[in-house]
Amino acid sequence: MALLFYGLGLAQQTTYNFMPGTDFSQFHTFKWVTIPGSVHPNQIVNREIRMAVVSQLTGKGLTQTNSDDADLYVGYQVALDQEKQWTALAMGEFGFGGMREASSSTISNGTLVVDIFSTANKELVWTGEATKTLSPGKNQQKTLNKAVAKMMKNFPPPAR
Repeated sequence: MALLFYGLGLAQQTTYNFMPGTDFSQFHTFKWVTIPGSVHPNQIVNREIRMAVVSQLTGKGLTQTNSDDADLYVGYQVALDQEKQWTALAMGEFGFGGMREASSSTISNGTLVVDIFSTANKELVWTGEATKTLSPGKNQQKTLNKAVAKMMKNFPPPAR
């Protein structure tokens, strides 16, 4: 049971929001920009984040460009923090009596925020957030791809 709760606690959570009334069908190209004051990880993770986002955007029909007259500017920010996680183990009938043990570990929670701006009116038109996404490890790219796909599942938002 402790393993079940441990797994649930590590599940990625994603949210998104968009500017009401935006016609996303008018957007065809995007360019990467750096959001002033944003925190960026090392070069390897930076490349992995960009690859995950580009894969989603190009898969939805947008074309990446280096031109300043792109339809959209795309940037990201990350936040890394750590928290204590407690795991308890009870031995005995129905968890009562017998030996009890608790251990703690420190886990990193990495949040990725992707912001998409319209270059025509200089407004934020879409933002997405994925928590528990960034953590050092050999499966970082796989984790990022999964998180960004989940975050951008409903991008572009349906026309109303």
